[in-house]
Amino acid sequence: MPHFIIEHSDNLHVKTEELVATIHQAAIGTALFDLTTVKTRANSFQHFQLGNGKAGFVHIQAHIMAGREVEKKQFLSETLLFALENLLGYDYQLSVHVYDLLPEVYRKN
Repeated sequence: MPHFIIEHSDNLHVKTEELVATIHQAAIGTALFDLTTVKTRANSFQHFQLGNGKAGFVHIQAHIMAGREVEKKQFLSETLLFALENLLGYDYQLSVHVYDLLPEVYRKN
């Protein structure tokens, strides 16, 4: 825990491995999580449409255990967005959303 799921268009000018590593390191750099628990993965999309004239997109879903203050969630989302902007610039539609996982129903082995 946490899980960072990156959804992106398949036309980025960086390799997916670099995108995953950048977001993984940015998440660890927030010092909000035990670094041994951070999981980051990516899915690309060949077919997409955007209405804003951008070349493509990246959206990060950050799934974290419920209970953190709003300010910490804001810090996380701002940190991840900043990392995306540094890596990709402004040619792509970039977004981040933090989701709370309920400990009462979340299970793992």
